[in-house]
Amino acid sequence: MPSPLTQSTGRRKEAVARVRLRSGTGSVTVNGKKLDEYFPSQLHIRRASAPMKVLSNAPSGLVYDVDASIGGGGYSGQAGALCLGIARGLAEVNPELRDELKKAGLLRRDPRKKESKKYGLKKARKAPQYSKR
Repeated sequence: MPSPLTQSTGRRKEAVARVRLRSGTGSVTVNGKKLDEYFPSQLHIRRASAPMKVLSNAPSGLVYDVDASIGGGGYSGQAGALCLGIARGLAEVNPELRDELKKAGLLRRDPRKKESKKYGLKKARKAPQYSKR
């Protein structure tokens, strides 16, 4: 296995993706599985592979293999973390792609997280049922 060109990290909600880019054929492997085997929904697959679409539109014609290990969170958070990790790696390897990735909004970390539960409430905002009598 060739050594990686770059390693990057992507995060979203509670998910963390460690991404390694190698020059190759364009295959994406997540936790030892192909991308379409790992994610159950086409929406998640499209979200995770969005930076590769920007790469295919680039004039340079470079192709990279992506090897990622993801932990934490659910499928939606993991897809977002993988997207950010791939985009950061591509921007590091090929600085000409940075402007296109920024225009597509792929280099911005989504800061939204789950709101913490408050005492006296059932969830973050859901209060117990109120009885007047």
